[in-house]
Amino acid sequence: MAFLADILSRVKPSATIAVTQKARELKAQGRDVISLGAGEPDFDTPDNIKEAAIDAIKRGETKYTPISGIPELRKAIADKFKRENGLDYKPEQTIVGTGGKQILFNAFMATLNPGDEVVIPAPYWVSYPEMVAICGGTPVFVDATLEDNFKLKPEALEKAITPKTKWFVFNSPSNPSGAAYSHDELKALTDVLVKHPHVWVLTDDMYEHLTYGDFKFVTPVEVEPALYDRTLTMNGVSKAYAMTGWRIGYAAGPLPLIKAMDMIQGQQTSGASSIAQWAAVEALNGTQDFIPTNKKIFEGRRDLVVSMLNQAKGISCPAPEGAFYVYPSCAGLIGKTAPSGKVIETDADFVSELLEAEGVAVVQGSAFGLGPNFRISYATSEALLEEACKRIQRFCADCR
Repeated sequence: MAFLADILSRVKPSATIAVTQKARELKAQGRDVISLGAGEPDFDTPDNIKEAAIDAIKRGETKYTPISGIPELRKAIADKFKRENGLDYKPEQTIVGTGGKQILFNAFMATLNPGDEVVIPAPYWVSYPEMVAICGGTPVFVDATLEDNFKLKPEALEKAITPKTKWFVFNSPSNPSGAAYSHDELKALTDVLVKHPHVWVLTDDMYEHLTYGDFKFVTPVEVEPALYDRTLTMNGVSKAYAMTGWRIGYAAGPLPLIKAMDMIQGQQTSGASSIAQWAAVEALNGTQDFIPTNKKIFEGRRDLVVSMLNQAKGISCPAPEGAFYVYPSCAGLIGKTAPSGKVIETDADFVSELLEAEGVAVVQGSAFGLGPNFRISYATSEALLEEACKRIQRFCADCR
């Protein structure tokens, strides 16, 4: 349509939302569909957090809030960074947004000019490159391959940086691969970044509390304090606190950047929901006892899914260190003929044939910039995961 902005031609819709929607539609038609597309914990928001929201409503905390967040939440965020990450931020160096997406979007909107490059390791969360494109920047992709456990090598990062690079986007544990960087692996990357003072770091720590075994989470500024003045550390309550629908993301960083993001947010949405902010205060300040319990459940699900997928013909699935995704390769099925008679030429073909034949909805790797793979979210019950994996095994066995 002629009246729409040119920028829309550079932006693709979210593949994860599309798969979830398609699964919903098929279910509504009476199909038996198991949807493993959405990155959303199946746990309920803990009761203490819900009570805090109810109390806030009863106290009348229902007015507009300051753009960057209520003082109580900004203090809770600064305290969290000190307590859990050893990072010193004043409350005025923090900002609260309507989900992590808004934080990232506003950071790009506040900093990108046409021609500016943003280095993004692939596989990447589907929204990073689209946000960069909307804000006028140019995404530059660097492959973090299966052979390297989906972790970016310092040499590859070094090669991707040019005089035009404005940001390096870092996500550990990763959506979609679940890969998480150890202290030494991250230090190798920060050593490269220290040599390029014009490059800023945007770290997405949304899955910080979801790591397994003995893995210890670290964030870039914790590993390399020299990056403090050019890093935006983003996080939120969605995943660890099972608060996806409350829509609260937050970040801390250099004051000039926070002020610029505040200015953009002031003309966009103003402050996030007052009730959700009071719930987030309780999430950060209140008991954290449920986090290890939920982690243990996720770890069991991960082990089940990895084990069963590796028994499927043509599938290879590494065990990730964190988040609640696996990112198996379906390279062994490319060129095979699906039960429908269609030849599987891409991971998108694999995903659509799997949905058609067995009613299992997953997301194709091409949506995340690296294939032939597919992403499974194991944020659902063991019974459903087991049934889904049996169906995947059967589908793979039926391909010839």
